[in-house]
Amino acid sequence: KFATNKSSWCLMSGDGYPPNRRDKVPDDKQTQEFLWEKHDHYLRHLDDDKESLEYMMTEHLRMGGIYWGVSAMALLRRLNDQQRRDEIIDWIFRCRDIKTGGFGPNVGHDAEITATHYALLVLCIYDGLEQLDREGVVTFIAGLQQEDGSFAGDRWGEVDVRFAYCALSSLTIVDALDRVNVDACVDWILRCMNYEGAFGPVPMAESHAAYVFCAVQALALVDALHAVDMDRLGWWLCERQTPSGGFNGRPEKAPDVCYSWWILSALVTIDRAHWIDMEKLGDFIALAQDQDGGIADRPGDVPDVFHTFFGLAGLSLMRRAG
Repeated sequence: KFATNKSSWCLMSGDGYPPNRRDKVPDDKQTQEFLWEKHDHYLRHLDDDKESLEYMMTEHLRMGGIYWGVSAMALLRRLNDQQRRDEIIDWIFRCRDIKTGGFGPNVGHDAEITATHYALLVLCIYDGLEQLDREGVVTFIAGLQQEDGSFAGDRWGEVDVRFAYCALSSLTIVDALDRVNVDACVDWILRCMNYEGAFGPVPMAESHAAYVFCAVQALALVDALHAVDMDRLGWWLCERQTPSGGFNGRPEKAPDVCYSWWILSALVTIDRAHWIDMEKLGDFIALAQDQDGGIADRPGDVPDVFHTFFGLAGLSLMRRAG
């Protein structure tokens, strides 16, 4: 299995860095070598120390950690371990909640929509969907749709754009979009759009690049992107590129490697990726590589599996890694 690092569960908090470090342009502007073998070694040994505090504190993120790790290995074209594949698939099905049909983030945890989406994505990568209780998954997800079209993340009822995206993506995978009210979901997502064309987590909330990714991809899955002002949204996304080349998630925040995927993929989807400086973005990601393997949130910080995956995903869109 793959462990997660503590820095991945600080995603939505303040950046925690002094003002003079928030967007420092690295002195060494030389393009760095892509560390194929170091990243491979880093990813294969993430779960070596199961007694560490970090491993225990991220128990509730394990399904996400597996998705990030497996996807990162797929991007490196290193998914060549049959035994590990079988172990991961077996573990995923042990995370299934037989009462609801969904998947939890770890064995014995309650089912929730994000973990269910991660489980389906990993099973797709490993070509393991034949074992899936499709009807159970569909019933679980459909039961989370609210009267206003939004989706709750679990039985406790919290809603935001992430869960709408997870629902539509999951139902696309299992070919069951007809089991939910897609039009109502689209209407709710569009209510999350703000004056600058970007999206917040819920209606009348501040725009945030991670939620823009979720909204754009959800609308794209159901052919509803025509309702978005592509130029206005594209401009807001392009404004997230900082002098270092990296993207931030909101105005006046520090750049972070994870937005290399969320923002760049949204720009690709709306055909506005040519509006940003790809070379500087690629250099920012490359400089965030750790010399022992893995990619950090920004140059000089500690790597983790979350940012390693999103850094590799961003580079894959740029065809940067070779």
